[in-house]
Amino acid sequence: MNKLTKLIDRLLALTLTLLMATLVINVIWQVGSRYLLGDPSSFTEEAARFLLLWIGLLGGCYAYRTRSHLGLDIVTKQLAEPLQRLAAAIVLFATVTFAFVVLIYGGGRLVWLTLYLNQTSAALGIPMGYVYLVLPLSGVLITYYSLILWLKER
Repeated sequence: MNKLTKLIDRLLALTLTLLMATLVINVIWQVGSRYLLGDPSSFTEEAARFLLLWIGLLGGCYAYRTRSHLGLDIVTKQLAEPLQRLAAAIVLFATVTFAFVVLIYGGGRLVWLTLYLNQTSAALGIPMGYVYLVLPLSGVLITYYSLILWLKER
């Protein structure tokens, strides 16, 4: 399980790096074509939106994995050790529940529906199901990382 987790971590970090580089190049092209060439590119705004969606959700998974996500522990730090563990378990359960119900189930249904209806993006012409595929993917990653965290703390 440790080798698999390290592989997933590396793939996620590499994916985020490539997406960020693509976003930077996309925005540079957008600004350059608009102000230097006087002819704004038609696809760059939509591509930037889709890239930000993927970076935001996958970046949230990465932050959750590295425990660098925002957390409010003002109250829980003042609790006794057994209550701190109980609070951590409740938060972990709520996280997995959200990831499964909203991201995996709801996101999976959204992907299926948009692919079934053949919805495509206006400027890029790609199926919207591919854009929304990041929802169930991030749900699976957060669920997996929660399982790893739960096994580590036991």
